[in-house]
Amino acid sequence: MAELLRILVIGAGGREHALAWKLSQSPRVEQIYVAPGNGGTSGGKVVNAAVSAGDFPGLVKFAVDNGVGSFNALRLQEYSAFLSKVNLVVPGPEQPLVDGIETVFRKVGIPVFGPSAKAARMEGSKAFSKAFMARNKIPTAAYRTFLSSQHEDAVKYVQECGHRVVLKASGLAAGKGVLIPETTEESVEGLKQIMVKREFGEAGDEVVIEEYLEGPELSVLAFSDGYTVVPLPAAQDHKRIGEGDTGPNTGGMGAYAPAPIATAEVIARITKETLQPTIDGMRREGFPFVGLLFTGFMLTASGPKVLEYNVRFGDPETEALMLLLTEDTDLAEVMLACCERRLDAVSLSIKPGFAVSVVLASSGYPGSYPKGKIIREGVLAEGAIAFHAGTSKTSEGVVTSGGRVIAVAAWAPSLEEALRRAYAGCDAIEFDGKTLRRDIAHRALSASSKTDSTSLTYASAGVSVDAGNALVEAIKPAVRSTRRTGADGEIGGFGGVFDLKAAGYSDPLLVSGTDGVGTKLRVAIECGKHDTVGIDLVAMSVNDLIVQGAEPLYFLDYYGCSKLDVSVCAGVVGGIAEGCRQAGCALIGGETAEMPGMYQDDDYDLAGFAVGAVERHLLLPQPSIRPGDVLLGLPSSGVHSNGFSLVRRIVSRCGLRYDSPSPFSSNATLGESLLEPTRIYVRSLLPACRAGLIKGISHITGGGFTENIPRCLPKHLGCYVDVSVWKLPGVFRWIMKEGNVEAKEMARTFNNGIGMVLVVDEQQVAAVKTSLAEAGETLVYEIGKVSETPGVELRGIESWAS
Repeated sequence: MAELLRILVIGAGGREHALAWKLSQSPRVEQIYVAPGNGGTSGGKVVNAAVSAGDFPGLVKFAVDNGVGSFNALRLQEYSAFLSKVNLVVPGPEQPLVDGIETVFRKVGIPVFGPSAKAARMEGSKAFSKAFMARNKIPTAAYRTFLSSQHEDAVKYVQECGHRVVLKASGLAAGKGVLIPETTEESVEGLKQIMVKREFGEAGDEVVIEEYLEGPELSVLAFSDGYTVVPLPAAQDHKRIGEGDTGPNTGGMGAYAPAPIATAEVIARITKETLQPTIDGMRREGFPFVGLLFTGFMLTASGPKVLEYNVRFGDPETEALMLLLTEDTDLAEVMLACCERRLDAVSLSIKPGFAVSVVLASSGYPGSYPKGKIIREGVLAEGAIAFHAGTSKTSEGVVTSGGRVIAVAAWAPSLEEALRRAYAGCDAIEFDGKTLRRDIAHRALSASSKTDSTSLTYASAGVSVDAGNALVEAIKPAVRSTRRTGADGEIGGFGGVFDLKAAGYSDPLLVSGTDGVGTKLRVAIECGKHDTVGIDLVAMSVNDLIVQGAEPLYFLDYYGCSKLDVSVCAGVVGGIAEGCRQAGCALIGGETAEMPGMYQDDDYDLAGFAVGAVERHLLLPQPSIRPGDVLLGLPSSGVHSNGFSLVRRIVSRCGLRYDSPSPFSSNATLGESLLEPTRIYVRSLLPACRAGLIKGISHITGGGFTENIPRCLPKHLGCYVDVSVWKLPGVFRWIMKEGNVEAKEMARTFNNGIGMVLVVDEQQVAAVKTSLAEAGETLVYEIGKVSETPGVELRGIESWAS
């Protein structure tokens, strides 16, 4: 039977009440202590503990005293042997985490659901978190940081930067260290408040000046064990005290979840671009994150951008989110799994529907406010719960003791019903000076109330004809650069035209080929490098033409995406044009398909189609191939465009990033090395093909030697390949080592340094080498011979392991 849990929740707000409420539903939880708690937290399994959140020695003493040992003057480390019955600590506020409470309890053997002090810097220092985002390419606003001693420099920056700014005290300021000035003059005054008047104290020792972002905000709370990240439904909170988002900022006057603007696509993008890279980056930099990462986002026109990180549950978001966890979701098990680095082994399920929290505040909040007002709580509506925050128990009953007094939360199948239940609950609670906002979730309600009478356009459906036209204009110069005899190099018509007679053929056969780039495209997308995959696209098709002796004549491309980014697509087409120039073929047309919802985020896909011609009598392979014919190998430029699913798996296993230094190529990143374009062999091979010097050619793509060489041989013949003739390139040695890939698997998956294999009569080897040299091939290997035994015999393969 699993060990029963005694949990210490640290804090005194509505967030801590909501956490204790959900934790108490776990069958594994025997007792919950809330330190110090409030007037509503105690009851059932939950007991308040009169210890403040900042009293670390007192908290440890309490935990140990409620275990099998007792606290005395011995060193805290010695208590790790006592196996305290308080076997999980859950800090609510950020300050204890920033101050290192995780380390304090770890020293006495008690796990903490929360990050180390080093990891908590993500909230404790905005300057630190912004620098982290820059290092790890997390989408966020442009920024500059200034020390308080650099006040004049900061003023000069806001006066000259040319855009509206947001001012943030770098340190913790109880959620109030952010100023959003409307004008440059207000920005200058705001810097004076933070840096000169020191209105936020030490939190203003350093100031972050950010670019002002526009768009709706989202709060995403996500569990993490340092490896896995599991987000909860995205919420929207309401910071201003007044309805219509007016008045001064508060700690939060209400929240609702899931926010309708947080579509599945938005959450997938947030997870991919921010949450997982954040968790991976923190682990890689030596301060892995365990606990609840609360990230604020702005949904800008260019995508979600991070406003800030918090390293704990949000308030009032938590009060709503706890109601969205299903009854069979054991929050205690989830937290413990995070501490034990096994989050992927537990279940966390979300209840369909909506949850809302509405804060009841004291009169005067967020300024000065009275305390001690008696609270009268009636019967709440079905599905509604009152989570206490600023309350205390006295002989007269429960009274107000804080600015935010109670958060009433409610769940319902619809947002409108959840709001009705929450506000009915608010009306059932009375105290003098009760203040609340009656417009929680107004953004979602106003969006849903819009009628469908608006005239729709293709653009409103997500397809931009203007972007398509702009792309055509952007790529026309690249297309014109591929002109050749038989094609005019112009695009924009209904179809491309090629004049075969003008190309000089007398008895031609047309040869066609089509291909893509495979998952090498994923590497390009993740690297943000789009100018070389077009070369790969052309190479994969035209190389398949030259193996039949055909000269590539023209090429067409297909580019599919959800949202057309003209600069990205133009870069891809620029690469396609470069590939066509290398192959000597014309780019005569293509299709750009913008299809909202068909692809994720910024993903796109490519396909290419090439047509070539060969005189009938020169078509390869020739029927004269026989045993004893020599196999010549031409070097590859790297992995080319096959086997990238395995390569990407190895990169992930090694914990590398594509911007990491390449482990097998100097002066390049890993991504740059892997994106080295596929070689195009047309100009090297075409003269020898036209001279009738070559009997057959094999393009070494997916399937390696064992699958591709037999494709150009008669079925009754085979060959041997001596792989010791050439040195296995560094990239393939790295793949073998880091992926623990066997040599035979390498031979059937990758090109291993040989991109083309030629079948040549033994008497013509010298002539072929001369032709290749004249075409620029400096290295040509004699790698084997045709044999009478079908299949491919690999010789010297043991050399790859040396």
